[in-house]
Amino acid sequence: MAEKVEIRALNDGDPETISAAFKGIGAGKPVAQYRRYLADQMAGTRTCLVATLDGQFAGYVTVNWRPTYCWFVQEQIPEIQDLNVLPGFRRMGLATRLLDRAEEEISRHSSVAGIGVGLHPGYNQAQKLYATRGYIPDGRGVTYHDHYVEEGASVVLDDDLVLHLTKRLTATSCFVDRSPQ
Repeated sequence: MAEKVEIRALNDGDPETISAAFKGIGAGKPVAQYRRYLADQMAGTRTCLVATLDGQFAGYVTVNWRPTYCWFVQEQIPEIQDLNVLPGFRRMGLATRLLDRAEEEISRHSSVAGIGVGLHPGYNQAQKLYATRGYIPDGRGVTYHDHYVEEGASVVLDDDLVLHLTKRLTATSCFVDRSPQ
């Protein structure tokens, strides 16, 4: 029997479930983070998409309609943020499905999607995924806490050292339902 994947908006019952799932793998993602995402979603400043497999939480992604990265702000580019798929659900195409839906949401408001990717080895798979999806560097260098890193500066190689990428969205790059028929 085929597994049923659902991609849907974050709802009231999700923050505790998501936080507990990440706590179960040793990741510190507090309930408050997802409650904030839910409040942002209700305010229209963020969309949070949740993936479930046979009804079980598997991952999520957000679209920040008001990013803090200055070039995205200036160009009014929505930013895909915080793509996470639980380890037990990876290599099943869920990240791709989440990104498809995020791009579909963005394409209703913008012809360009933005995304930031960390530079340390923990982001290797994400870097490859974004490149294969057509995301390219924005040509402005790397940022640390959303500020450009000047040549010769010393920074910490952590989650906040980021290269920002963009992708032009077209009719062919938008959502394609890949679920089994």
